[in-house]
Amino acid sequence: MDTHYSIGYTLALVVGLVIGLAGGGGSILTVPIFVYAFGIPPILATTYSLFVVGTTSLVGSVNHLWQKRVDLRITAAFALPSFVSVYLSRRFLVPAIPDPLFRVNEFILPKDNAILYFFTIVMVLAARAMIRNDQPERGEAADGRPRYITLALDGLAVGLLTGTIGAGGGFLIVPMLVLLAGLPIHRAVATSVLIIAVNSFVGLLGDIHHTNLNWNFLLPFTGLSVVGIFVGMYLARFVAPEQLKKGFGWFVLAVAIYILSREILQY
Repeated sequence: MDTHYSIGYTLALVVGLVIGLAGGGGSILTVPIFVYAFGIPPILATTYSLFVVGTTSLVGSVNHLWQKRVDLRITAAFALPSFVSVYLSRRFLVPAIPDPLFRVNEFILPKDNAILYFFTIVMVLAARAMIRNDQPERGEAADGRPRYITLALDGLAVGLLTGTIGAGGGFLIVPMLVLLAGLPIHRAVATSVLIIAVNSFVGLLGDIHHTNLNWNFLLPFTGLSVVGIFVGMYLARFVAPEQLKKGFGWFVLAVAIYILSREILQY
């Protein structure tokens, strides 16, 4: 096993570890890991990411459900519209993106590169949210009355994001659940993990029609990520998640800069 593969499998543990500790964030690394450590094409990497993120988050959500931290009514209000958009984006939108995306004189932007550029933008936004710890104490639903229509619209937007880049979007979901549903932060994190899990599997259903998955590779990688989430849930008793998220945010920002510089230098 070469160095890139060793690093990639080690980072699979990190993905699960961060999700277990902080309730989200680790999934933003899966696509770069697949692309740069294993040489998987970006579009296929987003499909693999949906499976890994979905399976890992599902394991975490079982623990949250057992502890009765998940608000199922809010989950339904946010997730049902999200399921629709994530499925449609994987089933129709991503396959319909032209390749190359556009051509201007000698400059050509392939579809795979466009997905990576979009992904780096999302990574920068995620890093900013984690570094600043953008978790509001109160919001529009401070009166205890969830804003269901706005939650549904946000669910549509998050589903489109998940479907396009294969990341869970927890860094967007958690603040929205606090602001618009009035959930305490620990319940927002738990509810977010369940939404991410189901969103990811719904998106994967949209890919099954036109994608062959390498299960011999995917299952061991996912297994390591699941091990990581168990370790993360255990360490969450002793580690302050705010500090972890801030440090991980800087790491995500560094990875985004690396991806952007690598892609630009190809031209």
